[in-house]
Amino acid sequence: MVVNMEPINIPEMGYDRAITVFSPNGRLYQVEYAREAVKKGTVSLGIKYADGIVMAVDKNITDPLMVADATEKIYKLDDHMAAATSGLVADGRRLVDKMRLDAQAHKLTYGEAIGIDLLVKKVTDFKQMYTQMGGIRPFGVALLIAGIDNDGELHLYETDPSGSFWEYTATAIGERSDPVKEIFRKKYSKSLSKEDAVELALEALYKGTEEQYNSDSIEIALIEKKTRKYYRLSDAEVQEYLDKTVSSLKKKKK
Repeated sequence: MVVNMEPINIPEMGYDRAITVFSPNGRLYQVEYAREAVKKGTVSLGIKYADGIVMAVDKNITDPLMVADATEKIYKLDDHMAAATSGLVADGRRLVDKMRLDAQAHKLTYGEAIGIDLLVKKVTDFKQMYTQMGGIRPFGVALLIAGIDNDGELHLYETDPSGSFWEYTATAIGERSDPVKEIFRKKYSKSLSKEDAVELALEALYKGTEEQYNSDSIEIALIEKKTRKYYRLSDAEVQEYLDKTVSSLKKKKK
């Protein structure tokens, strides 16, 4: 009896099926897909000014039935640090919870507040671990982490799903972050006052969201060098800054 030994064509497994498999050109597709999730998130930005850091986000409140205050995209990590997210909200909350625990554990162990550089390295190491283990996926969220260190220096970091991080004077993450960054390149100055920095943040959001946002969608928080404290602007303060910024932009168009 003659047995037919013709080879069986087995479909090649895609390189995006597992996080631990590199493609022939050295890419980890699951990490790149996670970056695409970040690009689908609404804009979050940070700006260092002369005496502090301002963080602003678009919460994308489009349904009048939604409770705006129930949606949060800027999180207090410690008295002197905060984080803004863009991408999968649930993934962002998981990382924020970890950073808060790390900050409190450091304070209980060493009797001092954790340095922002150490906290950034801890969370990015955690994110990187999720790019090299089977059965898990990368975090589909980017973070902006802002704070002041023990020497009184202000820092603004951006992290991505790969576990990489960079320090900036002004940056943005999320959908349409490129036009926001372009505004920063043209108008940013290290000597900005708090008022100028907030107005620049709102101008960047206004143009970056194609003039679609409203005061309910905007969240603004600051960390000031003098007080070494994080605080959020009230809705009334946001509305006041917003009215001033929009009025100024409309005058420039005429």
